[in-house]
Amino acid sequence: MTYLKAFTALAALSLATAASAQDTVKVGEPSWPGAKIMSRVIAQVIQTRLGGVTEYAPGANAVIFAAMDGGRGDIDVHPDVWLPNQASFTEEYVDQKDTVALSEGSYQGRSGFCVPTYMAEEHGMKSVYDLATPMAQELFDGDGDGKGEIWVGASGWASTNLNRVKVRDYGIETFLEPSTEDEAVFYARLKDAIDNREGVVFYCYAPHFVHALYDVTFIEEPEYDPAAYHMVQPDEDADWFAKSSISTGDQVKTVTVAYSKSLEQRNPAAAAFLGKIDMDADDLSQLTYQTVIKGQEVDEAVAVWLEENSDVVDGWLGLN
Repeated sequence: MTYLKAFTALAALSLATAASAQDTVKVGEPSWPGAKIMSRVIAQVIQTRLGGVTEYAPGANAVIFAAMDGGRGDIDVHPDVWLPNQASFTEEYVDQKDTVALSEGSYQGRSGFCVPTYMAEEHGMKSVYDLATPMAQELFDGDGDGKGEIWVGASGWASTNLNRVKVRDYGIETFLEPSTEDEAVFYARLKDAIDNREGVVFYCYAPHFVHALYDVTFIEEPEYDPAAYHMVQPDEDADWFAKSSISTGDQVKTVTVAYSKSLEQRNPAAAAFLGKIDMDADDLSQLTYQTVIKGQEVDEAVAVWLEENSDVVDGWLGLN
């Protein structure tokens, strides 16, 4: 064994020994698939590489952040913090109270509209302004009623209301009718359309399994401009649709891991790891595909990914 390999092995053993003597790490588990996967990634690294003990704690964002702030170990980690969506929590607990820390690493989250790549390459449907044309009306007319369709999300989603405003303000609704069918119903329709190489355009975000399942392309939108992005939700004003205006793309999201600063004393090895974790959005999309679409158990899929990406994990642990 070379000196470097021996040193690396000794360092890993030291981390594992230190972690095993420390507190159990309770990993928060929000409801969405990406968060569940990230909770498993974090827990399995602590268990298998640091020799620590973990537990899962389901909860909403507000509950998880309040528990991390308490520092008693009720919940120690939020595995999937979307910013600026959850900025109210990070401003309070990270910036003001200084009881919660964010990982140095992050991945990007995007949202907008997508088409199958063949629609962009073969028919020039690359921009939101390409959707506001008679050609788009014909290409995306899936039910033969003379007007195209664009799926803006399921009823009840905040993003669905936002997308309805976009479709109006980009001039798309003159040619394409907004559809709000259930997600499962839409994805069945999406499969049929792609199998038959037909036109379909839809709300999408990343990371998401659709990017691993199909070859799809984000539609181009104007770069995010806060001055051109004013959204009022129905619970704020009954006249929300008329009072909202959006003529710009969504802000690119930064997604990171948050953890209670109390871990720096209670389990310093886990805190050091959490400070360095840096997930890749494409890998997370693939993992959501494996679990949501292929039906693989989350723990099993994550274990395989960690084994195949041990060099990435070594980086999180400061071993390379």
